[in-house]
Amino acid sequence: MSSSTATASPRREVFSSRLAFLLAAIGSAVGLGNIWRFPYVAYDNGGGAFLVPYIIALLTAGIPLLFLDYALGHRYRGSAPLAFRRIKSWAEPVGWIQVGICFFITIYYAAIIAWAGLYTVKSFTKAWGEDPNTYFFSDFLKLESDQVFSTSIVAQIAIVLALVWAVAIAVLAMGVDEGIGKMAKIFMPILVVLFIIVVLQAVFLPGSGRGLDALFTPDWSALRKPGVWVAAYGQIFFSLSVAFGIMLTYSSYLKPRTNLTGTGLVTGFANSSFEVLAGIGVFSALGFMSTQQNVPVDEVVSSGIGLAFIAFPTIINNMPLGAIFGTLFFGSLTVAGFTSMFSLLEVVVSAIKDKLNLPRKTAAVGVGVVMALVSLALFSTTSALATLDIMDKFTNNVGIVAVALISIIIIDWILRRIGEFALHLNAVSSFQVGTVWRICIVNVTTIVLGYTLLQELGTLISEGYGGGDYSTTQVVTWGWCVLGIVVLGSLIMTVVPWRGDVSLVGPPGSDFGVDPDLQRTIDIPQKYTPTETRAAGFAIEQKGEN
Repeated sequence: MSSSTATASPRREVFSSRLAFLLAAIGSAVGLGNIWRFPYVAYDNGGGAFLVPYIIALLTAGIPLLFLDYALGHRYRGSAPLAFRRIKSWAEPVGWIQVGICFFITIYYAAIIAWAGLYTVKSFTKAWGEDPNTYFFSDFLKLESDQVFSTSIVAQIAIVLALVWAVAIAVLAMGVDEGIGKMAKIFMPILVVLFIIVVLQAVFLPGSGRGLDALFTPDWSALRKPGVWVAAYGQIFFSLSVAFGIMLTYSSYLKPRTNLTGTGLVTGFANSSFEVLAGIGVFSALGFMSTQQNVPVDEVVSSGIGLAFIAFPTIINNMPLGAIFGTLFFGSLTVAGFTSMFSLLEVVVSAIKDKLNLPRKTAAVGVGVVMALVSLALFSTTSALATLDIMDKFTNNVGIVAVALISIIIIDWILRRIGEFALHLNAVSSFQVGTVWRICIVNVTTIVLGYTLLQELGTLISEGYGGGDYSTTQVVTWGWCVLGIVVLGSLIMTVVPWRGDVSLVGPPGSDFGVDPDLQRTIDIPQKYTPTETRAAGFAIEQKGEN
């Protein structure tokens, strides 16, 4: 039975230390896109000159949005739907849209982890042979790209994909600190060590300098192109895992006295540092490849799945100690994938757990098994790659951008609550935010997201997707219909009653887990409104607000 007034709620799980949260947050941000997306985006948008808009995007959009996510989760101490429900009852569907997006990203993300895991083992013997391209599409995936849905199962992928889900479910069932926190403490050091070794090996390959020159030689004229700036903001936006429920959910597990902005700065710069490191490693390897084949670097450059599963096996075939390099590279992809998958799955598990008042293990196993079955049905088959490619395009480039834009419009343009979150951040953090932060969130980010969304929708509507490689039925089914399911599902889940004695209204007081000592020690400037004052953790009764 849900409550419409503030009632005592079970204390929310917490990370035992700031380090556990920090590593989990960095692990979420540092994913597959850092390794296979950033290097190509930088190369294709001005090389070394791209770092200028990239850093500006980090400072004016990435980190400010990260601060907002932290404030939302820490302030309202709930999953994405619960946090938005506590802001305003009619805002709850926004949280469920974030959950829906994470649902679909997780089910295909698990498949890529399974592929990387299999290639880690295959690296020992270079099982892809002399033609990695044919092996990947024909022998490994057994691809049928024209099928809307195939019932032909690829056995080895199905087995490993099931293992990936078993690991993820087990970690989340263990809890926020015992599961996610401890795994972050293990996985992140492993990832850093593995990837540093990979980069060092790549840098010392013959011809690596050619690749680095191609990546870092600046084309300053590119800065005059609007598309380069949009690409920079897009890269920061997607790589930091902001505005679609992940950082909001993680920060809801923080202790009341946590330096939010300091933690956000470390997360943001750590993520970008890893991207630059990935660029060095990837283009060093591509420089070696271009030298071996005696062709320009631009003829061997690729990104995404093609870079990981075709270009790198080709590089591994031609380099000394290739088997070791391949094992480390694909091992890095696997670990990076897992740290991101844990965070994506937690968004869904946390939301269902809060809504239905379920124990942690019940929610993790129940939600995880359902998602695993859907994932296996779609992505262990011969049509998996086409389905994955279309679903990735629409959930990332349309779904995430749209829900981020909607969130900002609701929080400030409609409800005028951005000052409340600024005060909350300043109450607990060392780095203070103010007018500049608000301008970045409300103006800069809104303009960039709006432009990006309109551009993306215009292209998809007028040109479709896939350049003729996919049928209209495939694009509609795995693109537009998936977005429709997310929206419809958000409305249905909003109607489902909240169970248990969860408090659904108003900002958190001490009953939401806010430290009473924090309430007594914060001075509230007179210039703030009662709504903003509540951000400091004061339990002020607001009758009839919702």
